[in-house]
Amino acid sequence: MFRLHAATGKLVPNNPASVATRAGAGPRHIAFHPSLPFAYVINELGSTMTTYQYDAARGVLQPVQVLPTTPSAFTGDNTGAEVAVAPSGRFVYGSNRGHDSIAIFAVDRVNGTLIPVDWVSTQGKTPRFFALDPTANFLYAANQDTDTVVTFRVNQRNGRLSPAGQIVKVGSPCTIVFTGA
Repeated sequence: MFRLHAATGKLVPNNPASVATRAGAGPRHIAFHPSLPFAYVINELGSTMTTYQYDAARGVLQPVQVLPTTPSAFTGDNTGAEVAVAPSGRFVYGSNRGHDSIAIFAVDRVNGTLIPVDWVSTQGKTPRFFALDPTANFLYAANQDTDTVVTFRVNQRNGRLSPAGQIVKVGSPCTIVFTGA
């Protein structure tokens, strides 16, 4: 963890400079809650999502929960890839490469912990990345090994995803960026 020295623009190590994770977890990406003091880390190797309490004044993360990103009945190989928090702060999403799904979690507004809601197939293989559009009405899953980007509608009430009927063929998608037009 680093702090930005505003006067020089340089990054300086925080104190503490790191946070311990479970052995073998392989933290990959982090997403911060838009209004609560929590952050969510998808662990690539452990196929888990860790909830951290975030102390912004000190720059410290404290783990409070670890959940699997795949359903309990899944026994295959999997790695976690991307994590995103809905702008409303009500839902957290994570992608599974192997289970080839988007995990959906509801956020407990009191303690920031996650409650599993659903797992939705990305209709392709190896969802390396996904993104919510700026309105958070759609989620786009980038399936690396099937060369597709698949569009899902986001139910604002319960966070669930439903296929929107659009599958775009592209070469090995790895990221999605939205720009103003």
